[in-house]
Amino acid sequence: MIPDPTILHSSLALETPVIGLYDAPPSNLFEPVVSPASDTRTCLFAYYKKWMKGYTLQLTKDLYGCGGCGKWMFDVSNRSRMEYLDFLVDEEGLRASHELMGHWFDRSQSYRPVHDQIYIGPLRDSAYDHLQSITFFVNPDQLSILITGAYYHHDPSEPGPVIAPFGSGCMELLPLFEDRSAPRAIIGATDLAMRQFLPPNILAFTVTRTMYERLCRLDEKSFLFKPFLKELKRSREKAR
Repeated sequence: MIPDPTILHSSLALETPVIGLYDAPPSNLFEPVVSPASDTRTCLFAYYKKWMKGYTLQLTKDLYGCGGCGKWMFDVSNRSRMEYLDFLVDEEGLRASHELMGHWFDRSQSYRPVHDQIYIGPLRDSAYDHLQSITFFVNPDQLSILITGAYYHHDPSEPGPVIAPFGSGCMELLPLFEDRSAPRAIIGATDLAMRQFLPPNILAFTVTRTMYERLCRLDEKSFLFKPFLKELKRSREKAR
């Protein structure tokens, strides 16, 4: 059954569309669609403004924009392992040594789509069966609500439901989930290379389908209707 996000969205007071990542066959369900040009290396987050206007980005193993997206979303490598390490360590300074970066690189898994394309754009109930992850673009208060919500049904004996792993922005949308069937969430949009495409006060909170379904089950008994959150909202209203 497709979850009802009405209470969650109302509590968050979202001003941005929730974005889904779909592994789906060719379909007109995602119209209007945009795709990267064949001669560009455009970051998929450069389409953020398009998402906000209702467009969906279509990516394939031939048209994926940035080389990092090709690697992590389609397992298409256009550099050798050593070239990746040279770029990430020597050019961008993202790890203290080639050895440390190599350990991370070798442990990281690329996503391998079932279909020939990935769609990234506004949530569509009609494509729910193909949905792989859901991303909220949020401010710090909204992020706090979502993190609290992710722990609402969590048993402390289970692995922590929220992580903030190192990786590219596109990795944070799907490949960094070790178990996509579990209720998990990633605090994302922390990749310095892609943040230029987002407003400065916005982060991403990406969840698996099972976590999304948990969040949508939050009801009047939860913290969404209790004093802590009410007081936070009142304080923000007073500060305006």
